[in-house]
Amino acid sequence: MSEPIIEFRNVSKKYKLYSGNRQKLMAIFSKRVKVKTKDAIKDISFTVNRGEAVALLGKNGAGKSTILKMITEVCFPTSGEIIVGGRVSALLELTAGFDPELTGRDNIYLRGTTMGLTKDEIKALEPDIIEFADVGEYIDQPVRSYSSGMKSRLGFAINANVRPEILIVDEALSVGDATFRKKCLDKVNQLIEDENVTLLLVTHSTSMAKQFCKRGMVLDGGKIVFDGDVSDAVDKYDDIMKKAAEKKKKETILK
Repeated sequence: MSEPIIEFRNVSKKYKLYSGNRQKLMAIFSKRVKVKTKDAIKDISFTVNRGEAVALLGKNGAGKSTILKMITEVCFPTSGEIIVGGRVSALLELTAGFDPELTGRDNIYLRGTTMGLTKDEIKALEPDIIEFADVGEYIDQPVRSYSSGMKSRLGFAINANVRPEILIVDEALSVGDATFRKKCLDKVNQLIEDENVTLLLVTHSTSMAKQFCKRGMVLDGGKIVFDGDVSDAVDKYDDIMKKAAEKKKKETILK
Protein backbone atom coordinates (compact mmCIF):
# COMPACT_ATOMS: atom_id res chain seq x y z
CA MET A 1 0.00 0.00 0.00
CA SER A 2 1.27 3.50 -0.93
CA GLU A 3 2.39 5.76 1.88
CA PRO A 4 0.73 9.16 2.49
CA ILE A 5 2.75 12.11 1.18
CA ILE A 6 0.22 14.89 1.85
CA GLU A 7 -2.23 14.99 4.76
CA PHE A 8 -4.78 17.66 5.65
CA ARG A 9 -6.29 17.24 9.10
CA ASN A 10 -9.32 19.45 9.84
CA VAL A 11 -7.75 22.39 8.03
CA SER A 12 -9.42 25.78 7.83
CA LYS A 13 -8.14 29.02 6.32
CA LYS A 14 -9.68 32.40 7.11
CA TYR A 15 -8.58 35.57 5.35
CA LYS A 16 -8.97 39.05 6.82
CA LEU A 17 -10.45 41.53 4.35
CA TYR A 18 -9.15 45.00 5.12
CA SER A 19 -10.83 48.04 3.60
CA GLY A 20 -7.42 49.63 3.07
CA ASN A 21 -3.92 50.07 4.46
CA ARG A 22 -5.18 52.41 7.19
CA GLN A 23 -7.56 49.80 8.63
CA LYS A 24 -4.85 47.14 8.37
CA LEU A 25 -2.43 49.32 10.35
CA MET A 26 -5.07 50.15 12.96
CA ALA A 27 -5.91 46.46 13.39
CA ILE A 28 -2.30 45.69 14.26
CA PHE A 29 -2.43 48.03 17.27
CA SER A 30 -6.03 47.54 18.40
CA LYS A 31 -8.21 44.45 18.73
CA ARG A 32 -11.27 46.69 18.78
CA VAL A 33 -11.01 47.32 15.03
CA LYS A 34 -13.62 45.16 13.31
CA VAL A 35 -12.32 43.45 10.17
CA LYS A 36 -14.38 41.42 7.72
CA THR A 37 -13.23 37.85 7.18
CA LYS A 38 -13.67 35.21 4.49
CA ASP A 39 -13.55 31.46 5.06
CA ALA A 40 -11.53 30.21 2.08
CA ILE A 41 -11.25 26.63 3.42
CA LYS A 42 -13.63 25.13 5.98
CA ASP A 43 -12.47 22.16 8.09
CA ILE A 44 -11.28 19.86 5.30
CA SER A 45 -9.45 16.56 5.69
CA PHE A 46 -7.90 14.38 3.00
CA THR A 47 -4.85 12.24 2.25
CA VAL A 48 -2.86 11.97 -0.97
CA ASN A 49 -0.61 8.93 -1.35
CA ARG A 50 2.79 8.90 -3.00
CA GLY A 51 2.48 8.52 -6.77
CA GLU A 52 -1.17 9.61 -6.97
CA ALA A 53 -2.34 12.13 -9.58
CA VAL A 54 -5.23 14.21 -8.22
CA ALA A 55 -7.23 16.90 -10.00
CA LEU A 56 -8.70 19.72 -7.91
CA LEU A 57 -11.87 21.03 -9.56
CA GLY A 58 -14.21 23.84 -8.62
CA LYS A 59 -15.41 27.25 -9.72
CA ASN A 60 -13.35 30.37 -9.00
CA GLY A 61 -13.17 31.08 -5.28
CA ALA A 62 -13.92 27.48 -4.26
CA GLY A 63 -10.60 27.18 -2.38
CA LYS A 64 -8.42 25.24 -4.84
CA SER A 65 -5.54 27.69 -5.04
CA THR A 66 -5.60 28.23 -1.26
CA ILE A 67 -4.96 24.50 -0.78
CA LEU A 68 -1.97 24.66 -3.12
CA LYS A 69 -0.60 27.77 -1.40
CA MET A 70 -0.78 26.07 2.00
CA ILE A 71 1.03 22.98 0.67
CA THR A 72 3.79 25.20 -0.75
CA GLU A 73 3.80 27.32 2.44
CA VAL A 74 2.95 30.54 0.64
CA CYS A 75 0.29 30.86 3.34
CA PHE A 76 -0.59 28.86 6.44
CA PRO A 77 -3.79 27.39 7.88
CA THR A 78 -5.79 29.28 10.48
CA SER A 79 -6.45 25.96 12.19
CA GLY A 80 -5.75 22.29 11.62
CA GLU A 81 -2.61 20.43 10.56
CA ILE A 82 -0.89 19.91 7.20
CA ILE A 83 1.79 17.24 6.75
CA VAL A 84 3.90 17.25 3.56
CA GLY A 85 6.41 14.42 3.22
CA GLY A 86 8.41 15.25 0.10
CA ARG A 87 10.15 17.91 -1.99
CA VAL A 88 7.55 20.18 -3.59
CA SER A 89 7.96 21.82 -6.98
CA ALA A 90 5.19 24.27 -7.83
CA LEU A 91 4.28 25.27 -11.37
CA LEU A 92 2.16 28.20 -10.19
CA GLU A 93 3.65 31.61 -10.97
CA LEU A 94 6.46 30.42 -13.22
CA THR A 95 8.32 33.73 -13.36
CA ALA A 96 8.08 34.50 -9.64
CA GLY A 97 11.37 34.56 -7.75
CA PHE A 98 13.63 35.48 -10.67
CA ASP A 99 16.21 38.22 -10.13
CA PRO A 100 15.94 40.29 -13.34
CA GLU A 101 19.53 41.52 -13.06
CA LEU A 102 20.97 37.98 -12.96
CA THR A 103 21.44 35.81 -16.02
CA GLY A 104 19.20 32.85 -16.75
CA ARG A 105 21.99 30.52 -15.69
CA ASP A 106 22.48 32.36 -12.39
CA ASN A 107 18.73 32.23 -11.76
CA ILE A 108 18.82 28.45 -12.15
CA TYR A 109 21.20 28.34 -9.18
CA LEU A 110 19.15 30.93 -7.27
CA ARG A 111 15.89 29.01 -7.68
CA GLY A 112 17.57 25.67 -7.03
CA THR A 113 19.06 26.95 -3.79
CA THR A 114 15.66 28.21 -2.56
CA MET A 115 14.29 24.72 -3.27
CA GLY A 116 16.89 23.21 -0.95
CA LEU A 117 19.28 21.81 -3.56
CA THR A 118 23.04 21.88 -3.10
CA LYS A 119 25.31 23.57 -5.63
CA ASP A 120 26.51 20.16 -6.88
CA GLU A 121 22.92 18.95 -7.32
CA ILE A 122 22.02 22.05 -9.31
CA LYS A 123 25.15 21.69 -11.44
CA ALA A 124 24.16 18.13 -12.32
CA LEU A 125 20.66 19.28 -13.35
CA GLU A 126 21.81 22.43 -15.17
CA PRO A 127 22.28 20.87 -18.66
CA ASP A 128 18.80 19.31 -18.64
CA ILE A 129 17.20 22.58 -17.51
CA ILE A 130 18.99 24.63 -20.18
CA GLU A 131 18.13 22.14 -22.91
CA PHE A 132 14.47 22.03 -21.88
CA ALA A 133 14.11 25.83 -21.62
CA ASP A 134 15.58 26.25 -25.12
CA VAL A 135 16.34 29.97 -24.80
CA GLY A 136 19.61 29.67 -26.69
CA GLU A 137 22.37 32.20 -25.99
CA TYR A 138 19.98 34.18 -23.79
CA ILE A 139 20.75 31.75 -20.96
CA ASP A 140 23.78 33.95 -20.20
CA GLN A 141 21.91 37.24 -20.58
CA PRO A 142 20.07 39.10 -17.77
CA VAL A 143 16.52 37.83 -17.30
CA ARG A 144 15.25 41.44 -17.67
CA SER A 145 16.05 41.06 -21.39
CA TYR A 146 13.78 37.99 -21.73
CA SER A 147 10.32 38.01 -23.22
CA SER A 148 7.51 36.85 -20.91
CA GLY A 149 7.40 33.56 -22.85
CA MET A 150 11.13 32.95 -22.35
CA LYS A 151 10.86 33.61 -18.62
CA SER A 152 7.93 31.19 -18.34
CA ARG A 153 9.83 28.52 -20.27
CA LEU A 154 12.86 28.88 -18.00
CA GLY A 155 10.61 28.78 -14.93
CA PHE A 156 8.89 25.61 -16.10
CA ALA A 157 12.22 24.01 -17.05
CA ILE A 158 13.64 24.62 -13.56
CA ASN A 159 10.60 23.44 -11.63
CA ALA A 160 9.99 20.35 -13.75
CA ASN A 161 13.62 19.18 -13.75
CA VAL A 162 14.58 19.48 -10.07
CA ARG A 163 13.41 15.91 -9.40
CA PRO A 164 10.35 16.83 -7.37
CA GLU A 165 8.49 14.30 -5.25
CA ILE A 166 5.33 16.43 -5.35
CA LEU A 167 4.44 18.44 -8.44
CA ILE A 168 1.89 21.25 -8.01
CA VAL A 169 0.35 22.56 -11.24
CA ASP A 170 -2.12 25.46 -11.49
CA GLU A 171 -2.96 26.07 -15.16
CA ALA A 172 0.78 26.42 -15.88
CA LEU A 173 0.64 23.90 -18.73
CA SER A 174 -0.79 26.59 -21.02
CA VAL A 175 2.60 28.28 -21.21
CA GLY A 176 4.28 29.10 -24.53
CA ASP A 177 3.46 28.06 -28.09
CA ALA A 178 1.84 24.79 -29.15
CA THR A 179 5.18 22.98 -29.53
CA PHE A 180 6.40 23.96 -26.07
CA ARG A 181 3.01 23.17 -24.49
CA LYS A 182 3.27 19.63 -25.87
CA LYS A 183 6.81 19.42 -24.49
CA CYS A 184 5.49 20.46 -21.06
CA LEU A 185 2.65 17.94 -21.17
CA ASP A 186 5.05 15.15 -22.17
CA LYS A 187 7.40 16.11 -19.31
CA VAL A 188 4.61 15.95 -16.73
CA ASN A 189 3.52 12.56 -18.08
CA GLN A 190 7.10 11.31 -17.85
CA LEU A 191 7.42 12.49 -14.24
CA ILE A 192 4.22 10.71 -13.27
CA GLU A 193 4.90 7.44 -15.10
CA ASP A 194 8.66 7.02 -14.71
CA GLU A 195 9.53 8.79 -11.46
CA ASN A 196 6.44 8.10 -9.32
CA VAL A 197 5.89 11.83 -8.77
CA THR A 198 2.74 12.86 -6.91
CA LEU A 199 0.68 15.35 -8.95
CA LEU A 200 -1.85 17.90 -7.75
CA LEU A 201 -3.47 19.61 -10.74
CA VAL A 202 -5.79 22.61 -10.58
CA THR A 203 -7.51 23.17 -13.89
CA HIS A 204 -10.77 24.26 -15.48
CA SER A 205 -10.04 21.88 -18.35
CA THR A 206 -11.92 18.64 -17.63
CA SER A 207 -10.15 16.93 -20.53
CA MET A 208 -6.76 17.75 -18.98
CA ALA A 209 -7.98 16.47 -15.60
CA LYS A 210 -8.94 13.15 -17.21
CA GLN A 211 -5.70 13.00 -19.18
CA PHE A 212 -3.42 13.24 -16.15
CA CYS A 213 -5.44 12.14 -13.13
CA LYS A 214 -7.34 9.09 -11.90
CA ARG A 215 -8.70 10.82 -8.81
CA GLY A 216 -10.63 14.07 -8.60
CA MET A 217 -11.62 16.28 -5.68
CA VAL A 218 -14.37 18.85 -6.20
CA LEU A 219 -14.51 21.93 -3.99
CA ASP A 220 -17.44 24.25 -3.49
CA GLY A 221 -17.59 27.07 -0.98
CA GLY A 222 -14.35 26.01 0.72
CA LYS A 223 -15.48 22.42 1.31
CA ILE A 224 -14.77 19.12 -0.45
CA VAL A 225 -18.10 18.03 -1.93
CA PHE A 226 -16.73 15.03 -3.86
CA ASP A 227 -13.58 12.88 -3.72
CA GLY A 228 -13.27 9.85 -5.98
CA ASP A 229 -12.90 8.69 -9.58
CA VAL A 230 -11.93 11.59 -11.85
CA SER A 231 -14.75 10.91 -14.33
CA ASP A 232 -17.33 11.14 -11.55
CA ALA A 233 -15.58 14.24 -10.23
CA VAL A 234 -15.86 15.88 -13.65
CA ASP A 235 -19.59 15.12 -13.73
CA LYS A 236 -20.00 16.70 -10.27
CA TYR A 237 -17.98 19.75 -11.34
CA ASP A 238 -20.01 20.15 -14.54
CA ASP A 239 -23.22 19.99 -12.48
CA ILE A 240 -21.96 22.72 -10.12
CA MET A 241 -20.95 24.95 -13.04
CA LYS A 242 -24.31 24.39 -14.76
CA LYS A 243 -26.22 25.37 -11.60
CA ALA A 244 -24.00 28.44 -11.15
CA ALA A 245 -24.69 29.52 -14.74
CA GLU A 246 -28.45 29.05 -14.28
CA LYS A 247 -28.38 31.08 -11.04
CA LYS A 248 -26.47 33.90 -12.73
CA LYS A 249 -28.94 33.89 -15.64
CA LYS A 250 -31.92 34.19 -13.26
CA GLU A 251 -30.23 37.04 -11.36
CA THR A 252 -29.60 38.86 -14.65
CA ILE A 253 -33.27 38.49 -15.68
CA LEU A 254 -34.49 39.79 -12.29
CA LYS A 255 -32.34 42.89 -12.69
